[in-house]
Amino acid sequence: MGGVDEYDQAVSVIGVGEIELEYERSGAGPPLLLIQGMSGTMWHWGEPFLEPLRREFEVIVYNHRGVGASSVLEGGVTTAQMAEDGAGLLAALDIASAHVLGISMGGMVAQELALGHPELVNTLTLGCTYCGGEGSSLAAPEVVQRLGQAMLSGNRELALRAAWEVNVSAKMAADTDAYAQFLEVAQEHAVAIPVVMAQMQACAAHDTSGRLAQLAMPTLVMHGTEDQMIPVQNGRLIASLIAGSELEIFEGAGHVFFWEEPERSADLLQAHASLGV
Repeated sequence: MGGVDEYDQAVSVIGVGEIELEYERSGAGPPLLLIQGMSGTMWHWGEPFLEPLRREFEVIVYNHRGVGASSVLEGGVTTAQMAEDGAGLLAALDIASAHVLGISMGGMVAQELALGHPELVNTLTLGCTYCGGEGSSLAAPEVVQRLGQAMLSGNRELALRAAWEVNVSAKMAADTDAYAQFLEVAQEHAVAIPVVMAQMQACAAHDTSGRLAQLAMPTLVMHGTEDQMIPVQNGRLIASLIAGSELEIFEGAGHVFFWEEPERSADLLQAHASLGV
């Protein structure tokens, strides 16, 4: 496979309202905004997923406030506030509209972005995410307990291993090469625990279930059947609430399905984008 050096790239920081966001633009084509999840950074997408996207899109990835070189997170934050950050980033980059993919917490942010600024979103893709309301559910208590105990243990390796195992399928969890790649990114681009906790609270408070029927842009929902963080029933619920949406189920994949099946994920996103303006 070709390397990222084939594409123009620039990691930079730009003013977005009263804050600054770290971002990267790469590739060529219509704009595609990727919105990361809780504790994720713009380096967590993975080259196997990004590389094929750069051949079709100008890919824009960024770090939420409190992450990387973006402005420090002061106090709490909501998914709606993070959506305004995403809208502000597009405006700062002089992008009138874009295809939008959000995963996990980023999918919650993408829902708020599409609801608050539908003119900015040509097509919407929601991966491994949650809308709140009746029928929705976040991670099971035992999963939350396991992650909490690992984080509070003071053993960073234990915490990272627990995070890895609850975010991927059992099959991928046993892949030592994949874990080594995850570990390298996680160690180099760690997100502060207070930021993760604030993001967790934002997820818990998120509820767009009563508003999703307002969405009219082409929408694709993707979810893995072995998702421990946000069970697959959430993807089915979201698809049922958005008229005309498409649902793609990744059998045997965990929460970060785009790590486990990057080529299929990119192909589905590219095909879906062709339905937009």
